[in-house]
Amino acid sequence: MLLALLMGLGLKVNVGHVLGLERDLGLGVDPSYKPCWDHISTSSGVVTSGMPMVIVREVREDPPEELEESNWPAKGGYGWATADVRDQSSLFRWSHLLNSWLNCTPVISKGVSGDIVSLERVSAIDRVCHGQEGATEKFFYMYMCHFSQLHVRLPLDDFTMGVLRALNVAPTQLHPNSWAYLQAFHILCQSLYLEPTPYAFLYFYDTRPRWPATWLSLISHPSISRLDAFSQSFKHFKDGYFKVVVKEGGKAYFLNADESAKFPFRWTNNPSWYKDMGMNELSAGDKEVVETLLKFVDKLPIKGLVRVYNSVHPIIDIEDICLLLKLC
Repeated sequence: MLLALLMGLGLKVNVGHVLGLERDLGLGVDPSYKPCWDHISTSSGVVTSGMPMVIVREVREDPPEELEESNWPAKGGYGWATADVRDQSSLFRWSHLLNSWLNCTPVISKGVSGDIVSLERVSAIDRVCHGQEGATEKFFYMYMCHFSQLHVRLPLDDFTMGVLRALNVAPTQLHPNSWAYLQAFHILCQSLYLEPTPYAFLYFYDTRPRWPATWLSLISHPSISRLDAFSQSFKHFKDGYFKVVVKEGGKAYFLNADESAKFPFRWTNNPSWYKDMGMNELSAGDKEVVETLLKFVDKLPIKGLVRVYNSVHPIIDIEDICLLLKLC
């Protein structure tokens, strides 16, 4: 992530040093990651401490239309969102910066065509909480940490979209720490051969939406949660958002038959409240998931579960989870 950003800014980069810094900072580096040499022009023979020094020769000028956006009037009508939400511009205002990052970060699930969506920059006046005013194609925003640190991939699965619907929030409206709970729960259910369901997941959490609206966080019940607290910090995620535009080939993944969205594409001013959900509120399938998880006492590390998404041998890692739960 850091490597791509530095290269996008046209800076000299020592690949080894930057990758080491990314690992030290916990920025979600894939252990199997290799620098994306195919899109970088380098000077020959430049070596520092045995590592190649990447120098981007091309000096990119920002397109006039991207520069002109700074003079556009700001959008109004979003007083229902907190100031830090509606005032935060995107790091990916510049298309060349977004493209540099995307060249080194997987976003689409394996086996799925990349034509289902178009990943696009954000204009100078657009904000993560803004709607689709004037848009000719439907889109939603995602954060780069969703992909680089939480290993989310597009298209979103039915469980994830179901949780977003139940919470009545857009993907960027759910705090990344809460996304970690969601990702870990999915893997935990998979390791137990259970079908994860939105309400079985939400049984273990409360929500307390705020006004004005800000990022929604899930609050776990320590006495029943089977996942430990997620300690990783996402303090600097707020400016790393970009557009995911749904293309014709992706409508079946993201839209219903009537072309309505399968989950909120834009921020809402009324996220759902959940407080001490009872067993009597669950369906038979939800109860099966919850009752199975409640049989176990030991809590599992969220970071370890989330890493399974990026594992070279996910089946082996899932079997290790089973061993931790004394199921194998």
